[in-house]
Amino acid sequence: MTEFTVRLANRPGMLAMLAERIAAAGVNLEALAAYGIGEEGHARLMVDDALTARSVLRRAGLSFDEREVLVTTLPHRPGAVAAMARGLADAGVNIEAMYLLRCSAEGMEFALAVDDPDAARPRIAAAGGCD
Repeated sequence: MTEFTVRLANRPGMLAMLAERIAAAGVNLEALAAYGIGEEGHARLMVDDALTARSVLRRAGLSFDEREVLVTTLPHRPGAVAAMARGLADAGVNIEAMYLLRCSAEGMEFALAVDDPDAARPRIAAAGGCD
């Protein structure tokens, strides 16, 4: 999965414009976090079609970065997230972003952006799994 971080002006309508362009291209949002600090806004999103989303962002002239994210499902019980985070920390892996994608009695599905995906994969697998 790919995470896009899009830089926008922090003013009314900017997130609407971004979401409308993504939707008009037939791309579905899988996860979204948006926030503004001062004059600048950031939208972090994951979509079902990264190739098309990349094209949409370029055509719109939007400034963005992208990176790989890992998807994992953890047991839905106390301490599951703590154990995964501790395993990554002990391996020297920094969690740069984490999204809860879905939650049910069977488990919690997360997407993680980390500074070292290769080192993170075995730790995440040990905590519950890595798709």
